[in-house]
Amino acid sequence: MAKKNKHIKTNAIRILESEGIPHTLLERDLTEEANAAADGGAEADVYKTLVTTAGTTRNYVFVIPVVCELDLKKAARAAGEKKLEMLPLKQLTDVTGYIRGGCSAIGMKKTLPTFLDISAQTKQSIYASAGKPGFQMKLSPKDYAKVTGAPFVELCK
Repeated sequence: MAKKNKHIKTNAIRILESEGIPHTLLERDLTEEANAAADGGAEADVYKTLVTTAGTTRNYVFVIPVVCELDLKKAARAAGEKKLEMLPLKQLTDVTGYIRGGCSAIGMKKTLPTFLDISAQTKQSIYASAGKPGFQMKLSPKDYAKVTGAPFVELCK
């Protein structure tokens, strides 16, 4: 069952709190589907953070439902690039400050252009990484887009 946890302070949570954005922090100890369901949501409400690269210095963040696969052509079009590739895992911490399983678009060590899948617009709330493995935050997609500067775009295959 997803447990509410008020003691963890990640960069993502600090930023949400400093901007007064309402959110709920949940400790994750089950599958994505079970975690969302335990809090009254659905697996399609759980979003993952993916980091891509268009070369040595241009990186982009895409936030999509865990039930979807990122369409790299749509992502490249949204970013204004000809081609994107997934950022190699060994570079993730250096680029974002986060590790795999705990990467959040909020609070990265350098602000990267971020895009949120259009499916989020129809949801009352979404679940996304809180910046530490095992922790998710629940917040409105509008607030998520506001704090990350992310436009809503079609990103899934």
